[in-house]
Amino acid sequence: MSLKLRSAIKFPATFVAGVFFFSIFSCTTVILQAQQREALAPIDAPFPMPQLSRPSFPDREFDIRDFGAVEGGRVKNTQAIRQSIAAAAKAGGGHVVVPSGKWLTGAIHLDNNIDLHLLRGAELLFSQDVADYLPVVFSRHEDIECYKYSAFIYADGKTNIAVTGDGILNGQGKPWWDWKQSKREVEKNLYAMGANGVPVAQRIFDGKEGQELRPAFFQPMRCTNVLVEGVTFQYGAFWTITPTYCENVIVRNVRIETNGAYGHTPNGDGVDPSSCKNVLIEHCTFDTGDDCIAIKAGRDADGLRVARPAENIVVRHCKGLQGHGGIVIGSETSGGIRNIYAYDCAFNGTDRIVRIKTARGRGGILENMWFRQLAADTIEQEAIHINMLYTGTRLPSLPVTSATPVIQNIHCSNITCTFSRGRAVEILGLPESLVESVTLDSISMHAARGIACTDARGITFKNVSVTADVGPIVEITDCDDITMDSIAIPSNADPFLQVDGARSGGIVIVNSSVQGAKTAVRLGADTPRQAVSIVNH
Repeated sequence: MSLKLRSAIKFPATFVAGVFFFSIFSCTTVILQAQQREALAPIDAPFPMPQLSRPSFPDREFDIRDFGAVEGGRVKNTQAIRQSIAAAAKAGGGHVVVPSGKWLTGAIHLDNNIDLHLLRGAELLFSQDVADYLPVVFSRHEDIECYKYSAFIYADGKTNIAVTGDGILNGQGKPWWDWKQSKREVEKNLYAMGANGVPVAQRIFDGKEGQELRPAFFQPMRCTNVLVEGVTFQYGAFWTITPTYCENVIVRNVRIETNGAYGHTPNGDGVDPSSCKNVLIEHCTFDTGDDCIAIKAGRDADGLRVARPAENIVVRHCKGLQGHGGIVIGSETSGGIRNIYAYDCAFNGTDRIVRIKTARGRGGILENMWFRQLAADTIEQEAIHINMLYTGTRLPSLPVTSATPVIQNIHCSNITCTFSRGRAVEILGLPESLVESVTLDSISMHAARGIACTDARGITFKNVSVTADVGPIVEITDCDDITMDSIAIPSNADPFLQVDGARSGGIVIVNSSVQGAKTAVRLGADTPRQAVSIVNH
């Protein structure tokens, strides 16, 4: 019985009839709101990808108050919410409605055909008692499989699930944050289990003997047709939205805050699809304690064992504020990451615009990525960063194995940055695994330092205009087959291009005026004299 109907029984029958009609009309509000949301724009990616659509849900609503939920933020409503989900699932699915007000809860587990819908003014407060997230569930922590505390909102193997509405999900995660340091040895224990092939069923982190790991906020595992729309996530314990092994995922019109007045969430990533296929992230705003969007595919030996890639992921019309990176690939890359398209996004205050990061031991092929129409105001570190040295040192060169990562076929175009406090662009490969086939077209940036490329091959800069406060505009070390076409060369460049390394060669500057530079090219002592040629047509 709805709240309106419960209160109406005190009044005359004619009024009751009127209230009954109003109640029946109002109970369709969630459904109508969902129907009236703007249609998804077509996906036009530079790779084959299906057109995604929102999962559909039966036109039934289950108000958590009708299952005993108590508003105010002091009484735990875990059972009431679970009962409402169970009733909806038994009926074949529907919308589990969280009304306006504050509602305290422990772990929420979604079922097939369930939309958890928060009305405007609703705030779900997640319990700070770790016992409310037991028993442990199958999960990935930093992309290594294990059993740990349930995510605040969790599902495993479900179809057609959603978290929607205009309300707030408040993780109240501060009590968990010091685990980043105090439980560091526990995380190292998990890393060792993954490296040594300990069976996943034995990787249990349930709090016994201090063995516990921070839970994610929303983690659907092995699910199909997942929607997150409209809501605001605030201050979880760890990664925020991290679909894992999922297919057909839509995250749109979502705001994620893990950095602000409440504090700075360690590893407070925004959206981290992990080994997922067919994902759309759009119209979202991020103010995060870590990466805004980070696409992942498993870590080290455990990720190589699972061998499940992340693929077919589109990011568009998003805004990033604080965050270690705007659009990030990795650093967990072991299953491979391919077919990524990000465009029409803006960043101000993030550490980087585009960041691709991996390392020896991670393995995986990172390929077929397009980053277009990205704009930034102030960036704290490198504006564009492609890095295979996320951990470790460049030398010595090591043998190539299945754990050697590969980066190839990366395209960046129409990217602007008002100012980067670090480099404009940095590309760092490995001596044994060069970054290959990268194009940077129509790039305009001002930065503290210019462009640096090390251990790369087949790099093309076209219509690039970069000014730097200090140092050469472009620095190249042990790279070959580098083309700079129609490059704006500042008149005070001294030099414009610095080339080092015995393996550097095949560097061509074409259709670019170098005469105005104080020094156009400077070669290192061990660099072949014929490494650079200048061709003007």
